Amino acid sequence: MIHDKDYIIRIVKQFSEFLSKMILGGKNEGDLTELERVFDTNMRDTFKMSFEELALKSSDEITDLISTKDTAHHIPYFELLGHLFYFKNKENPSPDLAAKAKGFYETYLQKSGIFSMPIVSRINELKA
Repeated sequence: MIHDKDYIIRIVKQFSEFLSKMILGGKNEGDLTELERVFDTNMRDTFKMSFEELALKSSDEITDLISTKDTAHHIPYFELLGHLFYFKNKENPSPDLAAKAKGFYETYLQKSGIFSMPIVSRINELKA
């Protein structure tokens, strides 16, 4: 069971790192089809659904989904969700995506107790 938990947290962190690189580097690095495939695979591995299915859920529904996971995994999941909705909002700006990104980033900062200037900057950008 411990190995399963370690595997899950590793997948979440790798997906979060992938999104951070996409946000910083843009889509110009690498084959677009390959990046989309990696993104879709990570979505299925992490959330067992596509981004479109996840985006249709309310923030409360997504939070409830995360609350069913191991408590130690909550913080990485909220960071990942912030990155995920921020990245998708950069691709296709939407008030709903921006609100979800902002909310998940704020939850991450609150639960983790970590001060992250890049995330605070993204929250301020999303407020504008």
